[in-house]
Order: sequence, then structure tokens, then C-alpha cells
Amino acid sequence: MTETPNAAGEPSADPVVDMLGITVEFPGVKALQGVDFRLFGGEVHALMGENGAGKSTLIKALTGVYSVDAGEIRIDGTRMSFSGPAEAQDAGIGTVYQEVNLCPNLTVAENILLGREPRKHGAIDTRATRARARDLLRRMGLHIDPDSVLASHPIAVQQLVAIARAVAVDVRVLVLDEPTSSLDADEVAELFRIIRLLRDEGVAILFVSHFLDQVYEISDRMTVLRNGTLVGEYSTRELDRIGLVSAMLGRELGTLERLEHQVSGHRAQGDPATPPLLRATNFGRKGSIEPFDLEIRAGEVVGLAGLLGSGRTELARLLFGADRADSGRVEIDGKPVSLRNPRVAIAKGIGFSSEDRKGEGLVADLSVRDNLVLAMQAARGWARPVPRRTADELVERYVEMLDIRPADPEALIGNLSGGNQQKVLLARWLVTKPRLLILDEPTRGIDVGAKAQIQKLVTELAAEGLAILFISAELDEVVRISDRVVVLRDRRKIAELDHPNVTVDEVMELIARGAGEREERVAS
Repeated sequence: MTETPNAAGEPSADPVVDMLGITVEFPGVKALQGVDFRLFGGEVHALMGENGAGKSTLIKALTGVYSVDAGEIRIDGTRMSFSGPAEAQDAGIGTVYQEVNLCPNLTVAENILLGREPRKHGAIDTRATRARARDLLRRMGLHIDPDSVLASHPIAVQQLVAIARAVAVDVRVLVLDEPTSSLDADEVAELFRIIRLLRDEGVAILFVSHFLDQVYEISDRMTVLRNGTLVGEYSTRELDRIGLVSAMLGRELGTLERLEHQVSGHRAQGDPATPPLLRATNFGRKGSIEPFDLEIRAGEVVGLAGLLGSGRTELARLLFGADRADSGRVEIDGKPVSLRNPRVAIAKGIGFSSEDRKGEGLVADLSVRDNLVLAMQAARGWARPVPRRTADELVERYVEMLDIRPADPEALIGNLSGGNQQKVLLARWLVTKPRLLILDEPTRGIDVGAKAQIQKLVTELAAEGLAILFISAELDEVVRISDRVVVLRDRRKIAELDHPNVTVDEVMELIARGAGEREERVAS
């Protein structure tokens, strides 16, 4: 165990949070086994581990979402037993999740003080609510109009509003669960400014992220979990990245390096001389993405690169029929197709794994089995249910193939880690035997081991002849995994790179050069 001073000075002498021997069990699964965890005031503490390691379970035990089967939780030395999140909040624990859980139709001020509004003569005092929210935003150095509607702001601002809501009470502990997954570099810098401000005021901050560079930039200490057990507690400055990843994986980096080598060694399987599986010509939608040309051949991975807001998801949604184009045409196997809705796209062999796992992908209250066969059932129509034996065989096959944990078809999908949820989404489309699979941020918010597994799976699927459109905010990932890279900026295609030695610097230079230049095609 270690205690080290952080940038603001010494951490509090005694832990604000002391979790001792925490065990949490679900039917057939021991999510946590005797885990100890300490969190001090005035520090940023990173909670690290692979998907399925128990991070989310530990957070939910701390915040009253889950009850513990064994062990105890002490806040400021007092043993606590939370029956729900409200009691945890009353104890000074605030939580901000990856998906912002606020009311987009309300104002910023109303969201910050929802349920805690000042009252006058028994009614909500709107003026006082606005004034209190403005004072809190000013204290955090945020220039956000408290009267503005939350939905009018980008995700990054909504994330900051969620933090303001969490600290609106006398917060002692702030839990940030993947707060940067949807933010660009400038937005991350602003978030980190707020984190440091709160840390310097003595708040204990629990930070969960799969971005290792960010963890090393912002955290003072870290705790590593693996398979529901405690690996260790470390000072960030004393544990290098190789040591951290080895602790998370429970093995040396040889396996991960082999996966990376296999991914990097993949080359296009499609013959450029053969007709494309899909050809889009002058395809676009006003206000969404400018008309573009794109060809995708069987057996190749085409990467979409660009900053947040560049039009990557908008392009993907058009090709899946989730949004309807108002210009251009699409051909599949040389024949015109009207992609007027997702059902047409699925019938033509197109699958789409959305970046929004929660809102557009998973049905949290259904089992792994039901989520996995959902697309196949939709393709068959509800009058022709998938036979139970067929479903069982498919689920068993893909749970094993993708190493989905726990390997329990009846487990609720909402109880799985983000990486395992992502694997179920991939499996859902693979069972439909698609010809083109569109993957929008398939590795966002998952650990390095699961990320390498998914990247390796993508290259293997391409080697078997599947066409893949791969979207990621991480440029190095796009460059490493793709046979061709399409570059977007300001919702238009600005370049296409199809030579074998594409670099991240080359892509970044094209993005930085900006719109207004004619589209480039750089070939070997």
C-alpha cells in the first residue's frame, strides 16, 4: 500500500472512503471477491482493470446501486450501509457516468438543482435556483448560461453540468466513470481543469478511464482489479505503463504484442480490380453530411478518420438507412438500392453496430441470449421466431468465439462490463452473416486487452471476405487496422488514402489543413 503527496500537497491523513473485503455476487457470478479499496481527500485515484474486472461493480457498491454480500464500507471512519443512490448522495458521494443522465429538455440551472430547488411559499423559487446555479458555475470557472436548455449544448458541456450537479451539495467524493470517452482534446483539458480545482479543494476523486495517457496525466494513485479481485494499490509515478498493463492482464505483454502484430500484419484481401460490394456516388443528406463517393470491397477494412463532429457517424447512418439520403445513389453488386430504412439494409447484408450502446444498441433488461439474436429475429420477422435450439447453438458459439464474460446466456446484458456488452453487439450482427459490417466506435470505453481482441477479430473477419467500415476517434487505431482510410472534416470527405504506409501524422495533417481544399486521393 502506498500514500504519496499529490500536486496539491499531502492527501488527507485518513481515508475518506475505506472499503474492506467487499464481495458482490450475482447468480452464477462472483463480481467482486474480498476487495479492499481506499480513497483519500485531495487526490485523484484511478480505478483500473480489464472489462469484467469489477470496476463498475465496485463503483455501484460504493454509490448504493448494489448491496454488498460481504465486507463493509466506511465513510470518514463511520460504517455505512446504503440502500440506494440517494443515501450515498446524502453521505457526500456524487457520481457522473459515461452516459450523461440528465434531463435534456430542462435548463442548465434546473438540471443542476433538480430535486434540491430552493423554495418560496411552498413553490420552486426560480430566481433563487438560477442564482445558485450561476454561483456554482462561476465557482467552477464555467461560462455556461444557467437559463439555456441543456440539449442545446454539446456532450462535453453536458458532462460539466453533470459534475456541477454532483458538487452542488457538500460533496466529499466525486466518482467519474469514463467521463472523457466522448470528448476531444480541448474538452478533456477543460474537464481536467475542473478535476484539479475540485481536488485542490479537498474532494476525493475516483477516476475511471481506459485512456492510459489520461490516467497518467491526471491521477495521483491507482488501484488495479483483475477478475473481481484486488491486484494492488500503487502510486502513479511508481508504476509505468508496461507494469500497469501487465497487472491488468495478469500476464506479460507478449500476448498483447502478438495480437498487435497480427492486426498490423493484415493487408487488403479485396482485389481493387474487382467491382465493389458497395458503391456510393454523390451520396449525402443536407445538414448531416455533404455528398460523398465511397467504394467498399469484400475482404477489406475501410477506416473513417476525423475529429468529433466530422460526420463519421452521419455517414455510417446513411449507409445503414437509419437516416435517409436526399442526394446521390448507392449500388450493391452493381445494382441500385434504395436504403430507405434499416430493414432494407439488413436484407441487403449490411449490419451496423452503433457507437451508442445504451441508447441504440442494447436492451439492458434482456439477457445476453435475447440481445444476441435480436437482429436475426428482426430479419426473420416476428411471425417466424428463431428456434430455441438454433438460438442456443448460436449463442454458445459466439460467446466462446468472442470470449464474452460471464459465459452465461441468461445473464442480464445490463450487468456486463462495457467491453463484454460490445462483444455481444458484434455477435448480434455476426449471426446474421452480413456482407458489410459497419462498426462505429467498437472499442470505445473498453480495456486494452478487449480492444486488441476486437481489432484482431475485425482483421480475421476481413480475411474471411467480410467488408468492414471501421470508425474510431483514435487515429492510430484507424491507421493500424484499415486497408484504406477515408478522412472527414466538417461533415465532408476531404481525402482517401489507400497506400500501404499511411501514418497518423499524414491523417492529422490532412485534418488540420481544413475544409475548402479539393478531395485528395493518395494511392500507392
